[in-house]
Amino acid sequence: MEPLVRASLVLRTMVRRGHVLFEACALSAYVACGGAARSFGPAQWLLAAAWAAILTSRAWRKLRDPGEAGLLVDLEVCVLLVVGVVAATLRLDGNLVGPLSPALYVVVALVAAFTRPVAGMVAVAWLLGLEAAVRFGPVGETDAASFAVHAAFVAALAALNLVLLRAEVARVRATARVRIEAQLVRLKEDARSYRLLGAGGRADDGGGDRLARASVEEIHQSVHYALELLRRSLDLHTAVLLWLNDAGTHLRISELSTASDAVSDAPFPAGDGVLGAVLSQRTTVTLHGLGPSFKVPYYLSGCPVRALTAIPVLEADALRGVLVMDRVKDPPFSPHEVEVGAQAARFCQRAIQNERVFVQLERAKVEQGKLYRAAQALGAALTEADVVAAGVAAAREIASFDAAAVTVFDEETRSHEVVAAQGDNDTVAKLVGIRFGSNTGLASMVVQNRYPLPYRGEHEGPQKVVLSKRVPWPPHPSLLVLPLIIHDRALGTLILSAKRRRAFGDAVRPTLEVLASHLAVSLSNARMVQKLETMATTDGLTSLLNRRAMLESGVQKIAAAARFNRRLALLVVDIDHFKRVNDTYGHDTGDIVIRGLADILKRQKRTTDVVARFGGEEFVLLCEQTDEKGAMLLGERIRDDLAKTAFRTEHGSISVTCSLGMATFPEAGQDWDVLFRAADEALYVSKRSGRNRCTAWHAQRKAPSKTVALDRAVANGK
Repeated sequence: MEPLVRASLVLRTMVRRGHVLFEACALSAYVACGGAARSFGPAQWLLAAAWAAILTSRAWRKLRDPGEAGLLVDLEVCVLLVVGVVAATLRLDGNLVGPLSPALYVVVALVAAFTRPVAGMVAVAWLLGLEAAVRFGPVGETDAASFAVHAAFVAALAALNLVLLRAEVARVRATARVRIEAQLVRLKEDARSYRLLGAGGRADDGGGDRLARASVEEIHQSVHYALELLRRSLDLHTAVLLWLNDAGTHLRISELSTASDAVSDAPFPAGDGVLGAVLSQRTTVTLHGLGPSFKVPYYLSGCPVRALTAIPVLEADALRGVLVMDRVKDPPFSPHEVEVGAQAARFCQRAIQNERVFVQLERAKVEQGKLYRAAQALGAALTEADVVAAGVAAAREIASFDAAAVTVFDEETRSHEVVAAQGDNDTVAKLVGIRFGSNTGLASMVVQNRYPLPYRGEHEGPQKVVLSKRVPWPPHPSLLVLPLIIHDRALGTLILSAKRRRAFGDAVRPTLEVLASHLAVSLSNARMVQKLETMATTDGLTSLLNRRAMLESGVQKIAAAARFNRRLALLVVDIDHFKRVNDTYGHDTGDIVIRGLADILKRQKRTTDVVARFGGEEFVLLCEQTDEKGAMLLGERIRDDLAKTAFRTEHGSISVTCSLGMATFPEAGQDWDVLFRAADEALYVSKRSGRNRCTAWHAQRKAPSKTVALDRAVANGK
């Protein structure tokens, strides 16, 4: 039956996805049999309308969303187009070598140029196959050599369109890519020179990249407006703002307004020509009576101007650039004109400073947003695993890295454990669960000193251990180990590393340190929540579930057993003459016996079984999918194991026995109270029957009272 179902599913999928191709095959068969040459009737009109509707729907899907339209859509459009053109040519000309036959070549060019190569090749093969079927079928041609030449031309045309057109498209794309990359490089250089990026920051860090580009564009617009206004008001030939690079060795044009076409955009040495005097003396230089032999670095050929003024652009006594004004007229610049130029230089500097402040505020807002989202995610995480996962996810939003890990430090054992690890290979993921002692590695040193390492966030190579010598860490150039500190106590570390150099510079490092603080607090809270949950659900002496937790688990498991029609067994275990043990040897010895029985129950139970200390010396086991026989076997193993165990105490070796009562669901009861009462009655039978035995509860006919039912159970030896 299963193979038939699978076959039907496969067939249905094929029909759903390939029904258009099936319809195209049917239309091709109709055309190949001469249907297109017959007189038009209702059937032919219906087929033509169906063809047009299908082709329109598939072409619309391809044009509406080219990215989502896959190879199958391309193939459907091409095949339908081929069938339609062949049918139209055959209908209008009566054959495929008439005046309309060049339409076939047009179709070949279209499908080869505007569809995927595989779809184009299939469409050309479909065209030649359909054309051969029509020519040597209804048309009745017999010249195979002529068709072979025609097929060769069609294939050559398709290949030329495919190769040449796509090569030209690739060339145009490559040229555009180079141009765009050059513009991006220029924008990044501008952003760095304007100090719009943080120290050590990069312009390609996602949102920071867009912010820096927008700020650079805003600076260019403001400066260009000032220079254009300056040039028009003072009748200048060129007004240009030249900006120093970070090293202070070269000048380049930041923005200009000019009437000349012979301006060089390439950087030039800072000490070149008259500009060298401005940079060295940091004062305004005004010249007039210049000739063609005078060197003005930003002009490609000889000097076209007669008067020139260069004004230094200062920022807090630091030279940042030069504002140059020149004109072709000979009169020198007046003091008033020089003052106007100086004001324009100050305006340009203020525009850059304003954008720098804006970028800093925006970056701070973005970083605060990231920290806010991280705090929300960490606050919502209640378990230690969820906290660690949220912390690593938040770190990935702040900085780009290739490997990350979180280690937890155990103060009692002085050891570290990797509780989470992510990386671009399986080696990092396999670190989870590995423990290592305190050593000279970076993780141990960070926990000991409570300070991030390495200082510059750069990995010093294989000679520097991150975790331990036997636990290698990927040798990425960038590395940062952050302490998880709360109340001056290190809980562990957050380790990040990246293949990119200087990935953890001053632009992201403070934010990561704040994130580590949030992570430490959330980790401490998760541990506290886990501790409270353990205290609320676990017995402190035996580490088993307590009475409340057992009651909750029992109700849930009985409900699941009723829903899925499963068997369930409940065993109640009680230590025989336990009061005598306490009275004779003391409560400390009694605690040893209780812990010993708890260990036996842990050892004997299955993974799916639930065991709890119900109170005093009484224990309860709840066994899923267990019938009476299986529960009795388990009870006998527990009883026998306890009877053979000798407990070593300060009073010597002692041994005890236990009695057990067992009841099964649904025979003994369909809720917890009834089922537990039945198991407790069976335990009472074990006690009255001499102890050290296991008794199963059985229903009694017309049992008038509990005492009568138990007496009958004793009489029957159960």
